[in-house]
Amino acid sequence: MSKGRNRDWGNEGETPLELSHLRRETRTALELAVTALAPFDVIDRLAAAAGLFEAIRELPPNSPPVVALVPRLMKRANSAVQEWQRWYRVHLAKVKA
Repeated sequence: MSKGRNRDWGNEGETPLELSHLRRETRTALELAVTALAPFDVIDRLAAAAGLFEAIRELPPNSPPVVALVPRLMKRANSAVQEWQRWYRVHLAKVKA
């Protein structure tokens, strides 16, 4: 096991801390997207990722569902947060103009 990593969290070596940070970032992005009236697709992708984070939160980190879901969930959440950030930058630029 590499230093500071818990390999039970999935194939890509996500740590519980990395998951926790991304879970919070996803939830915050979802709240901001809702209040900013972002397009439904942006909100929906964030909501799906946030919901999966909540669903696996209570399960043991090495349980089969967590091990199976975490790698794709990390990708999905990162992609959804990046999509929100892109939309926000474009939207903010329009508001400033």
